[in-house]
Amino acid sequence: MAIPPYSPTADAVRERIEDFRTRRGYVLPHQGAMAAALPDLQDVYGVIYKTLTLDRHHLSDFEREFVWLALLTAAKEKIGTHHIDLFFKSGGTDRLAAAVFRLVAWSQGVDTFQFLEDHWQPYFPEPGARAAYVAGKAALLADYPELPPALSHLALLVAFASRDQHWGLEVELEDCYACSVSEPKIAEALSLVLWPCGVNRFLDASGVWLKVMQSGKVTPSEPFKAWAETPDQGGFYLAPRTAEVTPS
Repeated sequence: MAIPPYSPTADAVRERIEDFRTRRGYVLPHQGAMAAALPDLQDVYGVIYKTLTLDRHHLSDFEREFVWLALLTAAKEKIGTHHIDLFFKSGGTDRLAAAVFRLVAWSQGVDTFQFLEDHWQPYFPEPGARAAYVAGKAALLADYPELPPALSHLALLVAFASRDQHWGLEVELEDCYACSVSEPKIAEALSLVLWPCGVNRFLDASGVWLKVMQSGKVTPSEPFKAWAETPDQGGFYLAPRTAEVTPS
């Protein structure tokens, strides 16, 4: 049986758009597209957005907005100015914003350390690419004693995840465990990448985290160990096809 097309009245579309404006204080163009043609998606969208970005889970309001500022800067998402407002309202300062920007800029130069490890490590064994990365990060943050150390880790995680930079993400995750950064806070921070960068960035970041836990270099807590020990997490397996040979 054919599904009847969704044919809202103009007033119904305007009502949906204005309802969003009333709840959030602003409107973006995709809300209109959903209101006019995909109302079920718009309804689910609001629930997911609230759960992912507004509801309190493991991060405090300030921690969440610090991470958001890093994520949006790394992803070059200029549209997220409401998070700038929330950053300052939740306790952010110009100095802490400067720390965010320094961390994001640092994350975008991590390819240098990856190159060193991949190709020149035998020529520069001390201190090694990963140790040099950690030491350089500490020097980078020496100007910001007021910044909680765990927040610098979370900001770098989302900066790397937004760019699908697996080497930096792997090394930063290893350092998170060395510094006892909360695993639930890591999970919540990485989940935010889903919104501006897409679910596959969150999926890939989770895959890197899984690799780190399975490497034996870190000791996850029991809930995360249960995840790490779960077999067959490679997705759906599709056997390769062979070309049919046409008889000559």
